Amino acid sequence: MEAVSTAGEILADDVWIAVDDVSAVATARRRAAALAATAGLGTERIGEVEIVASELATNLVKHGGGGDLVLRRLSDGGLQLLAVDSGPGTRNLEALVGDGVSTAGTLGVGLGAVRRLSTRLALWSQPAHGAVVAADVAATSEPSRVGHLTRTLHGESVCGDTIAVRAVPGGWLLLVADGLGHGPLAAEASRRAAEVLSDGRAVAPGEVVARMHAALTGTRGAAVAVTRVDLAARTATHAGVGNISGRVVDGSGRSRALISQPGIVGHRLPRVREAVVPLDDARLVVLHSDGLTEKWNGADLPDVDRHGPSVCAAQLVRDAGTRRDDASVLALRVTP
Repeated sequence: MEAVSTAGEILADDVWIAVDDVSAVATARRRAAALAATAGLGTERIGEVEIVASELATNLVKHGGGGDLVLRRLSDGGLQLLAVDSGPGTRNLEALVGDGVSTAGTLGVGLGAVRRLSTRLALWSQPAHGAVVAADVAATSEPSRVGHLTRTLHGESVCGDTIAVRAVPGGWLLLVADGLGHGPLAAEASRRAAEVLSDGRAVAPGEVVARMHAALTGTRGAAVAVTRVDLAARTATHAGVGNISGRVVDGSGRSRALISQPGIVGHRLPRVREAVVPLDDARLVVLHSDGLTEKWNGADLPDVDRHGPSVCAAQLVRDAGTRRDDASVLALRVTP
């Protein structure tokens, strides 16, 4: 994460490393160490990050048939490492975490080391649906309510989507912005939208979108969705313009849509309308760009209370993400 003010945070682009064979393990280790160094971690902690990256990457090759290792900085100065694969999976990944437990020689031993060296570890897997492992090497053990993931279109240097979050009285203000097109100009537009959310001058989603429209004048423009989640009032207030999808998902996997209006922020802004959706028995609020198809089923998501929002976000990008566009997803756990 890259902090931009005391009011809010723009979540920096994630580093994706394809791990398809053992030669990629050393690359994953080096890049994780480099990111840990830029985060200001000490020598001992950097060494622990290297071990976690090596074990996760090795397991991707040996047991997942290959996959991706995603690296990101956390707001507390630590790192999160996400291993995502579409391999055979298992019903009882947790049982394999203890040292000395293994299905193929090293799986349990490797995950045991990852657990020991991680501040937090979340695992999810299902037969024929692969696995997601989220390991946080962080300064605090407090789990985050927010999970997020961005993936840059293949061949581009930067992601045209930007995600931002801001703590507000009673809850959170969430943003997913998708700059028109791809590359640096799209990234500039979505970044400007995120800076508006983070500056702290507005709380109502409709007003935030209107401010974004003024800030994006002269850019390519963007699709944006702003949602205020009030955990005390148990409501989600939503304002969206363009192709950003939103849903409120309950414990049974049923979902209610957060509807956006046609238009382009920075170019063609309609009269922005806010919609209020009761959270009731909701467990998860999800926003994502059109780099993910809307044809995902909330019942297929990992249990957010058990596995956390980062695992849910990773599973969504893996299963619903397209390779023809930048992709971004923001997931907020609503339950305590």
